[in-house]
Amino acid sequence: MSEQNNQVTVTLLGKSHQFACAPDQEEALRNAVALLDRRVEEMRKRSTVRNDHNALLLAALHLCHDLQALEAKQQQDAEFVSTLIDKLVLPAGE
Repeated sequence: MSEQNNQVTVTLLGKSHQFACAPDQEEALRNAVALLDRRVEEMRKRSTVRNDHNALLLAALHLCHDLQALEAKQQQDAEFVSTLIDKLVLPAGE
């Protein structure tokens, strides 16, 4: 059974935009839009970027950088946990 998508209207850069979204993902979409909108405003305050397109691109680049840093940290943590598990688990026969 396929899930029906809703048309969700959000405000980004002071303008309304509509996106198709699964009902159970609407809150996540709204949260993502709010985060992006906040980041765009931060970029405008911290830099000389004034037009919407460039502010949006700069915010997106910063979010991608943050995501890459979190993914690298997650990988390091997974490797650390794996090393700890290997130290705790005795080989068969010992």
